[in-house]
Amino acid sequence: MAMLILGLALFLGVHSIRLFADGWRTRQIARLGANGWKALYSLLSLAGFVVLVWGFGLARQHPVVVWVPPMALRHLNALFTLLAFVLLAAAYVPGNAIKARLGHPMLAAVKLWAFGHLLAAGMLHDVVLFGAFLLWAVVDFMVSRRRDRAAGVTYPKGPASRTVLTVVIGVAAWAAFAFWLHVLLVGVSPFG
Repeated sequence: MAMLILGLALFLGVHSIRLFADGWRTRQIARLGANGWKALYSLLSLAGFVVLVWGFGLARQHPVVVWVPPMALRHLNALFTLLAFVLLAAAYVPGNAIKARLGHPMLAAVKLWAFGHLLAAGMLHDVVLFGAFLLWAVVDFMVSRRRDRAAGVTYPKGPASRTVLTVVIGVAAWAAFAFWLHVLLVGVSPFG
């Protein structure tokens, strides 16, 4: 469990720098240059992700049951995850109505993904992983929206075809992950 917590602290810590140390971040970008900062940020994020995945794998070897969720919550999680994939696609498809409305659809996606997985998985390592991501995403979403409002930032809404494309990409990515990649990468079949 210690490695999982260390991985979470490093990964989410790096992703929280703008939340808690925006001035320091700005000074580092000035000192290192945009590309230097991105390289350092990426390296630390990757290291945190590797430790997080390794720690989660270790924690899974010593499961501690917190609760046994009913099967219906697995199906509800599938719905939440489907919506999360659409929101994730909305973060990258320019000019879609979802991003125009939410501003930060990736953070909304993480909130839905983490919340759904908290409902569907009752082991202690699941609670630690998904609970940490949910807490981080809730805080980051609120701060990011507040920062956007203070700066007058808006996200343009393009033609409806961009939103349709966003939904199609999100649903296709969800299907690939739910029916093939999840069991391959995580070792758990969402519907099995």
